[in-house]
Amino acid sequence: MSSITRVKVCCIASVAEAQLAVQEGAAALGLVSAMPSGPGPIDEADIAAIAPRVPPGVTTLLLTSRTDPDAIIDQQRRCGVSGIQLCDRLESGAHRELRRAMPGIRLVQVIHVTGQESIDEARSVAPEVDALLLDSGRPDAPVKELGGTGRVHDWTVSRAIRDAAPVPVFLAGGLNAENVGEAIAAVRPYAVDLCTGIRIDGQLDKARLVAFMLAVRRASA
Repeated sequence: MSSITRVKVCCIASVAEAQLAVQEGAAALGLVSAMPSGPGPIDEADIAAIAPRVPPGVTTLLLTSRTDPDAIIDQQRRCGVSGIQLCDRLESGAHRELRRAMPGIRLVQVIHVTGQESIDEARSVAPEVDALLLDSGRPDAPVKELGGTGRVHDWTVSRAIRDAAPVPVFLAGGLNAENVGEAIAAVRPYAVDLCTGIRIDGQLDKARLVAFMLAVRRASA
């Protein structure tokens, strides 16, 4: 590969965790707001306290389960993040509303890879956003799963999306130091993203983070 695959460290819960992730080379941080299920949500007040402490050049992504553009816009303004990770599907035209209201704010749309139909979904939404993030949730489940499942999905579908998408692709879903090399070789993503694979008892673990970063650098060489 021509450059090292970037890393987004998700489920950041404190300024100390943000500083650790940045120190070890994270290019982006995920700050999880209220979700119907899954790990990592923190109060918006905590997100607003963490975001301004992150150095320029590192993207702060607010993970939101909201689908109403006005609610998402209000959330971004309260939290002061530099990007929004849209964890659920939006209605047609919603991304354009977000663009108009939040110029300069990066939009990352999550595609939950459930099968071949995810390729068409990705193709449809890609022109509206800055990046796609491929995850292993189940947005149609009785209780929506919008991330943080710790499950690996079908990387052949992810590779097809990556090859078809006109925007950068983040790969998430069950990644850790042991499998990220294989994932990078299979998908060739712009970035990889993880939460549970580097945490112990809900806390960001430095040893696991360092091992993950080393595995990414080796796979990208």
